Amino acid sequence: MTSPIFVVQLHDARRLHYDVRLEVDGVLKSWAVPRGPSLDPTVKRLAVFTTDHELEYAGFEGVHPDSQYGSGAVIVWDAGVFTNLTRDKQHKPIPAAEAIENGHIKFRLHGIKLNGAWAFSKTGEDWLMVKVRDAEAAPDLDLTVSEPRSVLSGLTIEEMAASV
Repeated sequence: MTSPIFVVQLHDARRLHYDVRLEVDGVLKSWAVPRGPSLDPTVKRLAVFTTDHELEYAGFEGVHPDSQYGSGAVIVWDAGVFTNLTRDKQHKPIPAAEAIENGHIKFRLHGIKLNGAWAFSKTGEDWLMVKVRDAEAAPDLDLTVSEPRSVLSGLTIEEMAASV
């Protein structure tokens, strides 16, 4: 059995945001994270749960036309596989779909840029994305600034937008 994939797509739609997507039960469960993932465990980032996407969308880069939902440029900012770390009180694994349904999923990313554990937690209507304290935590490093390029094409979001 292969590990499920994750992808983080930088999307310049109405507002620039990062779409963090986890493969769960054959689809990409998705959260829009306006400021992107943080490596600082003290930082809580707003994460808006959005519509599921087909697995094939994980490799999409390009520009959605203005007339389409989600119009604007998209790059694959990071990609890799993830491990679901969610456990119940008896330390038994909770399947990812059930964890999301319950409003809390903890996972370890094995990506090109992002490595280590994070959690999505539902708080009322919204979700928060938080870095777990681990060896990969780096409070003084902001990868959204230092690593702006696509892991597939090498383009920045601006270069992708200008490519049409």
